[in-house]
Amino acid sequence: MLKPQQQVPDLTVKTVGGSEWTLSDQSPENFTFLFFYRGYHCPICRKYLGSIDRRFDDLSSMGIHAVAISSDTEERARRSKEEWKVQNLTIGYGLSIEQARQWGIYVSKSIKPDEPELFSEPGLFIVRPNLELYAASIQTMPFTRPSIDELIGGFSYIIQNDYPGRGEA
Repeated sequence: MLKPQQQVPDLTVKTVGGSEWTLSDQSPENFTFLFFYRGYHCPICRKYLGSIDRRFDDLSSMGIHAVAISSDTEERARRSKEEWKVQNLTIGYGLSIEQARQWGIYVSKSIKPDEPELFSEPGLFIVRPNLELYAASIQTMPFTRPSIDELIGGFSYIIQNDYPGRGEA
């Protein structure tokens, strides 16, 4: 189990647009915000990624880099970015099931024809520039995600008050 104030595994994924994204290459002022999403088949992910995309500039102005990552194929990730009209948020794809498990993310089997055979469930990870986990929220299904407005309010408080990561004991 990943714990706050401990190092997270480094992570490299391909992104829609052709480049690779590597966590250890990021240099945000405050945090990297990783959102692991279920994939193209998930209408709740569509809405959630849209909410993050709309607040992308707010996150950036707070010194926070945001990325969304799934175990989708390149084609499915591209369709997500295009059809969901994600304009600002980097979309990573090809997260392996092994990588998902290293991060403590739940994995599900397909129950519908449009779902991949195996895919990762949602998880939010807030990581300091030194790759130390600050906070995480992991779900076993697409429901009960914190709103981006709530997260931005939390980020503001954390940054202004130099609030430490909790849950380390």
